[in-house]
Amino acid sequence: MTNHRITTHPILPIPARKTISFNWKGQPLQAMEGETIASALFANGIKVFGYHYKDRSPLGIFCANGQCSQCMVIVDGKPLKSCMEVVTEGMSVIPNNGHPELPPVTGESIFHPIPEINVPILIIGGGPAGLSAAIELGKLGIQVLLVDDKHRLGGKLVLQTHRFFGSADAVYAGTRGIDIATILEKEVSAFPSIEIWLQSTCLAVFSDKKVGILKSGKEYVLIKPDILLVTCGAREKFLAFKGNTLPGVYGAGAFQTLVNRDLVKPSEKLFIVGGGNVGLIAGYHALQAGVGVVGLVEALPECGGYKVHKDKLVRMGVPIYTSHTILSANGEEKVESVSIAKVDEKFVPIPGTEKSYECDALLIAVGLDPVSEFYQKALDFNIPAFIAGDAEEIAEASAAIFSGKIKGLEIAKFMGQNIGDIPAAWYRTGEILKSRPGNVFAEELPDLPVGVIPVFHCSQEIPCDPCSSLCPHGLIIVDKKDIRSVPTFIGNNYCCEVCEKCVAGCPGLAITLVDYRSNPEKPLVSIPYEFSGDVVTKDDIVTILDTEGNSLGDTEIFDIHSIKTSDRTMIIQVETEKEKAPHIAGIRIQTSPITQPMFQYVNHVEDDTIVCRCEHVTAGEIRILIRKGYKDINEIKTVTRACMGACGAKTCASLIRRLFKEEGVPYDKITDPSKRPIFIEVPLGILAGERQEEM
Repeated sequence: MTNHRITTHPILPIPARKTISFNWKGQPLQAMEGETIASALFANGIKVFGYHYKDRSPLGIFCANGQCSQCMVIVDGKPLKSCMEVVTEGMSVIPNNGHPELPPVTGESIFHPIPEINVPILIIGGGPAGLSAAIELGKLGIQVLLVDDKHRLGGKLVLQTHRFFGSADAVYAGTRGIDIATILEKEVSAFPSIEIWLQSTCLAVFSDKKVGILKSGKEYVLIKPDILLVTCGAREKFLAFKGNTLPGVYGAGAFQTLVNRDLVKPSEKLFIVGGGNVGLIAGYHALQAGVGVVGLVEALPECGGYKVHKDKLVRMGVPIYTSHTILSANGEEKVESVSIAKVDEKFVPIPGTEKSYECDALLIAVGLDPVSEFYQKALDFNIPAFIAGDAEEIAEASAAIFSGKIKGLEIAKFMGQNIGDIPAAWYRTGEILKSRPGNVFAEELPDLPVGVIPVFHCSQEIPCDPCSSLCPHGLIIVDKKDIRSVPTFIGNNYCCEVCEKCVAGCPGLAITLVDYRSNPEKPLVSIPYEFSGDVVTKDDIVTILDTEGNSLGDTEIFDIHSIKTSDRTMIIQVETEKEKAPHIAGIRIQTSPITQPMFQYVNHVEDDTIVCRCEHVTAGEIRILIRKGYKDINEIKTVTRACMGACGAKTCASLIRRLFKEEGVPYDKITDPSKRPIFIEVPLGILAGERQEEM
């Protein structure tokens, strides 16, 4: 079978890993030691993991986070989630076609008492907020138990290869997410008062003030904390459209997990739905992994993410279709194309604007929902509880880091620690880091073609200041009282010494340097570049682009180099006419053929879209019941089984609410489905303290 592993990457190291063997449908395949079954199957070109019991439609990976069961397979006779289960030598894996059979009883079950542990503080979630809070508590010597369901700490930071925005002083701005994860992980691990449980999932918060934890995936433990801190992050929202359950339709986190954590290339041609930061960043990560990006649709008139992220994509040659929506993902066994259309001011598709594009993957990035269930239950049961990061409010990871730091100190004060007042400036910094993109200003370009001058292609108010600390002479200024202001160069054209630190260190790759000294008529322009060296080389002819992705013509690469502080960002220099030089913001990475629409539009069928991924309940089935007068989603569950699948209504409940709204039923007239007490599926034997002894 074809190998789909990523063997070169401009940012990520390619580790040497031991090869092991496992069987898929009786056929021997190769895997890398320590990787999940899902990643091993993808590496071997397998995207269909089984077929749904209801309609026999193909199933594959969707979330890669253990939150759904789309990727379930039968492993040595047991139904398991392939995205969470690690491959072992000789493992036998077959598809899960329909309802899995109960595994045979192979030994006598022995039941032991469920361990119960009292802890001063329990932190659920080892992402940026949880780690930052734990570090502050660790500094004070306070006993903390931190649990996380992944094999390493860092949360979504371990998937982020780009440099982070925010404050260089407060939250590691200018440092790559993967490196921030390592920094925080090392720091928290150094405190003896902090105990860490990895691959351990919180199952429920109970009325007796205990928290159920599935420790190491195999032992059930009850924790009774004096204080609970919830930092579980967020889950991705789902979207209803025809073909939304086809293999090849991924959540953004799943795609980033495959390419950035597991170094597996899940597609050749990707289409993106959603113009927030998540979708824009994932598109850039795809290009770095060698995946072509066909286009991106955003229903709003403007992308909601940072303009520098959008500009970065369009400069790479990715078309962005604002005021557009997806109509369908098309294909039989997997995604083969996508159909889109322009929408009017009410977001209704406009007939005659439909187009289809060839692709083999669709990335859904239409927003996030806080994972706040445990916090709400803690409040219901009068457990002292705090919440931080995306679980509290959706924002950037830099905001999560700082909010975790503040919550750690708030918990210490709540415990009676004498730490003084938390500075009011910290709360203001926290609010600034959470702020949405602000005003966009006209790009100011220098008009004096002499000396050397940095050109800022970032013209939007966003919280970001690394460039101000990069210039060795302090010639780049960002208002420290409000780092959302755009940067200003306060030197003259003869002050810059061409160290290129600002070019290499800008998180948005939005600074270029124009050097008129050698030849004022054909100056040198330094451009940041984060792709493998074999994409372009010295003396290649490249297309130079302005901030908005408009072509400024073709030119030859004069030089490619790095500087001591570049941290894997290369610098390309081109020589061009003085009139063009200040306008240059990047070079085109992918050519236009991949972005062209198909000759014929692939038609879609209305109202047969899947709303409940687990039980394959369609929008049409739900609408019929709403029109009959149903207003209680629990009643809809009994008729259709919507919200009764393995994900526990994590994806479909919000879509059903949207259907009520479309049918004219206000939210205050709807009864939400009952919350399940258990967060994810777990064998009943484990909850009972079972230890199986082989006969």
